[in-house]
Amino acid sequence: MNRWRTPALVALWLQVAALFGVASYALTSGHFGFNAWITGGEAFLAALVLWWWTQLFGRLSRGQGVPPTDGVLRSFAVLFPILTIFRACLWGLLLLGVLGGAAPEANSVALTALFTLWGAAIFAGNAMYGHTLNVALEPGNLLARTRLLEWLNVSAALSLGMTVLNLVPIKGYSTEPANQMSQLVYGVSGVLDVVATVLALLALLPRRPEKGSEQ
Repeated sequence: MNRWRTPALVALWLQVAALFGVASYALTSGHFGFNAWITGGEAFLAALVLWWWTQLFGRLSRGQGVPPTDGVLRSFAVLFPILTIFRACLWGLLLLGVLGGAAPEANSVALTALFTLWGAAIFAGNAMYGHTLNVALEPGNLLARTRLLEWLNVSAALSLGMTVLNLVPIKGYSTEPANQMSQLVYGVSGVLDVVATVLALLALLPRRPEKGSEQ
């Protein structure tokens, strides 16, 4: 068994807990306002999707397949497109607002970087989830497994970029000044996301043959 499997599972479950924590923090710190429900709802949906994905990962990292009627697989297949649509709609609405002049004093380069990385992260996450389904249903499909590994790699890089951008507020765009608690909550969640994704990638890499195993 791959030595990275257990660390990956630990990091993934910690990330699930962190996302639930982000949802709770967003609601309470935002006094249950509209924006708080949007932010908290996105984090809650992400936590649920990752909850199901982690269970599937536990089987895939053992080389096991998942039957189409499996409850975890079916729940994941239904929920992750909803999360993608929610994120894409939020991204699109905010982008339209910026293009319409909602943040005239914000740095255009910073806004371009933010929306480019954010959009790419949404796309990469959806691709990763989709290829997870393919590998779960066909564990022997090497092409699907290779694509999953590629998108995990891309997702890790984009998660790192999004973590940095979330911790550094864009003047003229951020709705509120950053405080230490917000930076801690979102920073810990972002770092866990990066670490968990990298470890999951390592755990799913094919094992190299041990020395002396081949004649």
